[in-house]
Amino acid sequence: MADAIDLSDFQRRMDGAITAFKSDLASLRTGRASANLLDPITVEAYGSQMPLNQVANVTVPEARMIAVNVWDKTMVGKVDKAIRESNLGFNPIVDGQTLRIPLPELNEQRRKELVKIAHDYAEKARVAVRHVRRDGMDAVKKAEKASEISQDDGRTLSERVQKMTDDTIGRIDELVAEKEQEIMQV
Repeated sequence: MADAIDLSDFQRRMDGAITAFKSDLASLRTGRASANLLDPITVEAYGSQMPLNQVANVTVPEARMIAVNVWDKTMVGKVDKAIRESNLGFNPIVDGQTLRIPLPELNEQRRKELVKIAHDYAEKARVAVRHVRRDGMDAVKKAEKASEISQDDGRTLSERVQKMTDDTIGRIDELVAEKEQEIMQV
């Protein structure tokens, strides 16, 4: 009778929180250039906000340089402005239709700020997982109250939801620890 509640949906939602968290971590700079650093940037293009990768090609020609090749000449100024106003600390150099973004060395203070941001991202991911847990526990209680499942099945399902939560939060903690180590590496 425990089939009344499908735990795979809750697992999928927790996995979604992990995926979003990984995406957030990828946008943090670790001293090496990565095309993912520009993923959060949107550009005012053709009357709407568009992701940078839909108006330009982002490449990494060197370890400390990102190149953004804008497809439409008229968009170069808007892409430059979007990158400068992104609060990522980038200062692009315009070279025709290409913007070159040199990545300066990270000082210790900036590294600590990035670690703090990574921990903020981790906390947001944990909160999202806890919301999924709450929804799972509510579903179990509701099914128990409606006599769709027994109390024993309810307890078993609650324990499984809690284990999924613990495993997912453990994975988030591992990911943030790896990212912290990567950021602090000189």
